[in-house]
Amino acid sequence: MTVMADPSSVEQVVLPSVRDLGDFDVRRALPTAQRRMVGPFVFFDAFGPVVIRPGEGVDTRPHPHIGLATLTHLIEGEMLHRDSEGFVQAIHPGDVNLMTAGRGIVHSERSAADFRKTGGTMFGFQTWLALPQSLEETAPAFDHVKADALPEFDEDGVKVRLLAGEFAGLRAPTPVFADTLYADVAITSGGRLKVDSDHVERAFYVVEGEVEVVGQAGSFDKDKLIVLKPGAEVILRSSTGTRLMLLGGEPLDGARHIYWNFVSSRLDRIDEAARQWRDGSFPGIPGESEFIPLPANYRPLAA
Repeated sequence: MTVMADPSSVEQVVLPSVRDLGDFDVRRALPTAQRRMVGPFVFFDAFGPVVIRPGEGVDTRPHPHIGLATLTHLIEGEMLHRDSEGFVQAIHPGDVNLMTAGRGIVHSERSAADFRKTGGTMFGFQTWLALPQSLEETAPAFDHVKADALPEFDEDGVKVRLLAGEFAGLRAPTPVFADTLYADVAITSGGRLKVDSDHVERAFYVVEGEVEVVGQAGSFDKDKLIVLKPGAEVILRSSTGTRLMLLGGEPLDGARHIYWNFVSSRLDRIDEAARQWRDGSFPGIPGESEFIPLPANYRPLAA
């Protein structure tokens, strides 16, 4: 049977903004002026690849979150996570770190001691998944899933590693809070991948190479987020070979406000979290005393 793609299956092409964090640039595809979210994903950052010299490292000092789950996935490098619940976990290429902030958590992300000695390349992604309103105040938690525990298939020129949710008959062990799709996809030259319409909202971020949507003219190249139309059956193919991050899921149950590191359906809840961080009433991380201060330009949002 020949599978045909919807000829008008692309809804939007998002060009990420670029932010200089000192050690490396970050390309932020969500949120932007063009697009605020895709399914539960309200934040999508691609960082690197960047070469870290021996004796140097990445140091993201302790900072707070509420109302979301952060999902970190590395392609290259190593990072050490610490949080106020007492979890300490290194993440390696292919792994998934999922931190559920809920009513409030503080964490840091730093280069581990061994990586600082040798140096190396850092390359990966951090995404935020907004929690359903009924779970915004859930207890904070942390889950680590090793690369070899993630389901994958490799056939007909396509390799898919499912990082979270469900796709193509696979289900990842990573905890999720609503219908979710997040996958690391490689398509070799001539390979084709069907992206069905099981998930209401879907998009893909081009990590490298070029990819075509069958039935549409042209191709999409590196560092673009392509948002697909709901309900469209889509076939992706590549004549050069490509790597993609495929994401999506159920639309959120209402609007979400984002301020700094806080996500909530309520502006007054963000104000409360900001006051707590400024006043030092968030829990601390054992063994760490540094912190990132609340932005100096903060003004109450619900006033």
